[in-house]
Amino acid sequence: MPKLKLGVVLDDHPVKLTIELSAVTHRDLVRYGQVLAEETGQKPVETAKLIEPMIARFMATDRAFARLKKPATKSRRSE
Repeated sequence: MPKLKLGVVLDDHPVKLTIELSAVTHRDLVRYGQVLAEETGQKPVETAKLIEPMIARFMATDRAFARLKKPATKSRRSE
């Protein structure tokens, strides 16, 4: 079985959001939670708790976004 990108999902202080997902995406998230539970030895993870670490992982691995987050550097040094 291939290793999933997410590891153990930590319980943290959440910020509530309301989103709509397609039925296909929801089914995939439910299945992902089941596979993650098998892989990590946890109980199945609630679908809502998967979304945050997935988004965080996506943003952390997006190179264009990482470049945008870096502080601007000066092109010339001050004398």
